[in-house]
Formats: sequence, C-alpha cells, structure tokens
Amino acid sequence: MHIQMARELGLNPKKFGKLSNHKQEPWKLPLPDFIKEIYFKRFKKERPDVVKSVERIVKERHRKRKAEKKALEQSKKELDEVPF
Repeated sequence: MHIQMARELGLNPKKFGKLSNHKQEPWKLPLPDFIKEIYFKRFKKERPDVVKSVERIVKERHRKRKAEKKALEQSKKELDEVPF
C-alpha cells in the first residue's frame, strides 16, 4: 500500500533510503508515516481507493504494452496494404 501511495505521489522508490533515515535524524518521521502524511495532504484521504499489489501492477503494465504493440503492428500492416 505504501509503495502504491508513494508512486501516486510521484516519489521514486529507489530513493527511499534518503527519506527513511529517521534513526540518524530524529526529527524525521518514519517512512510509512511520512508517506501517509503527504498522501493525506494531497488527496485528502487515508489510503488509495483500490490497493493493488506490485505483481498486479506489473501484469497490467505488461498486458497494456502487449496490446499497444499489437495495435501498432496492425496499423503498420494496414498502411502497407493501402495502394498509393
């Protein structure tokens, strides 16, 4: 859930290490609390309406790319068939 919230906020999960050093810097919130706080500030709700697992997001993205590739191949095929 926190990863999905962070992605919706535009945060890069690869850079969470910079945000999560609350042990060295005690004034910082722990990362999950920080994400919840800024998510609430922006979207005015506690959590996303639909919580998707990372695996589900990857499958949907793969399915979408496959459909786009198929549509592109179809349009290229149709253009090749048009006589000039």
